[in-house]
Amino acid sequence: MKRRDFAIHSVAAASLASLPLASLAQKRKDTVVLGMTLEPPGMDPTAGAASAIAEIVLYNIFETLTKINADGTVTPLLAESWEVSPDLKTYTFKLRKGVKFQNGEPFNASTVKYSFERAAGEKSTNKDKRTFTSMERVAVVDEHTVVVINKELNPDFLFLMGQATAILVEPKSVDSNATKPVGTGPYKLDSWNKGASVTLAKWPEYRNAAAIKMNKATFRFVGDPAAQVAALLSGDLDVFVRVGAARSLAQFKQDPRFQVIISGSRAKTILAINNKKKPLDDVRVRRAISAAIDRKAVIEGAVDGFGVPIGSHYVPGAFGFVDTTGINPYNPDKARALLAEAGVKTPLELSLILPPVPYARQGGEVIAAQLAKVGIVAKLQNVEWAQWLSGVYGNKNYDLTIISHVEPFDLGNFAKAGYYWNYESAKFNELYDKINNAPRAADRAKYLGEAQRMLANDAVHAFLFQPQWITVANKGIRGLWKDMPLFVNDIGALSWA
Repeated sequence: MKRRDFAIHSVAAASLASLPLASLAQKRKDTVVLGMTLEPPGMDPTAGAASAIAEIVLYNIFETLTKINADGTVTPLLAESWEVSPDLKTYTFKLRKGVKFQNGEPFNASTVKYSFERAAGEKSTNKDKRTFTSMERVAVVDEHTVVVINKELNPDFLFLMGQATAILVEPKSVDSNATKPVGTGPYKLDSWNKGASVTLAKWPEYRNAAAIKMNKATFRFVGDPAAQVAALLSGDLDVFVRVGAARSLAQFKQDPRFQVIISGSRAKTILAINNKKKPLDDVRVRRAISAAIDRKAVIEGAVDGFGVPIGSHYVPGAFGFVDTTGINPYNPDKARALLAEAGVKTPLELSLILPPVPYARQGGEVIAAQLAKVGIVAKLQNVEWAQWLSGVYGNKNYDLTIISHVEPFDLGNFAKAGYYWNYESAKFNELYDKINNAPRAADRAKYLGEAQRMLANDAVHAFLFQPQWITVANKGIRGLWKDMPLFVNDIGALSWA
């Protein structure tokens, strides 16, 4: 080798040696594509009931005072710390300093006061409005200290402050949050291709941007279970949380490209009954419907066995749970007798509205067949999610519907006047007040048990099962939740190995 060539090679070698190892290796991937079954109707979780909204925006675009973790624990988020009064009604939150919204406006105690009073306001359509109307006062102490005084004791208050309905909003942007959301989170809405996908892009001015590994996250809407499986196998999707892949589970478990997570949940899948529609306003008819349904067969047909039977609106593993599956057990003969006792002439025709989720469409076929055996003709009506929200949830135009309620603490819906299932019970309302104002855990557990038994005995719904969720993802994805106390995709926690 000539001296000049040697010199050139030496300089090149020295230059390479001075570079960090990361720049020599392949650049780590910083984008992720996730699958979702349903497209949200908007991006503002304070304005709509669809859980798909929070799946995209919670902890990504919008943030809350507290953060709920996969194990159900609550940790600080926009509140750095808090103090609770001895009577468990007054919460003093110390807020994180230096936080701003994505439109440049500051986040402070006045923002919290505005957000909570808006959620309790007359025009509020927040599905957890009761949480905010139960606040006696929201007081600004200083720019970074806010005090919330509740009218009643609520042991789950800090958890509720981490749900999507408790997001902190910027006053100037609230009217357009449904289409142009403005939050304090690590991501901004980049694009929304209606009917196909939503893309979030990392917000460079986020207070801890360096910790966010994913620069872009795309949510693709794939409703059909077979299409969900195909998109994962082809590599079009990196992650599908709550995927309809039960029948393909063995294939994914045997494929080294994937990781499979089976998650517990606090969701309740129910055959919801319109309690004011005749003859459904007769408890004997509602009990007959419950007695006609074999929960285990429904679980097999709707979710391929990935569920646990429930007898009330509460799930195993939750504080105060009692097993109520024996109150309205499967008994077709009893169902026929109850219908006769109620003076119902069969065949009784009822509408059964099915939203587009697989568990509803598949479970509806099973339930219709079971009801037919006792003289009830369930007329299946497949609707899209927007139709379900407007027709069933909004206008209460239905007899029966299959839906999964995913919020962990939602017994209060049975005490909510005008809720879509039209259940009104002064005794339940009184009991729910006792639950919320019991300072001793033992008393609260007792009242929770009584509430579960009351809902089962009133046969408010035919309570079906607690679902188990399946997540299938590329084996290189890190930071996925192991359990799901609520529906959320925490993109800021994700990274590639």
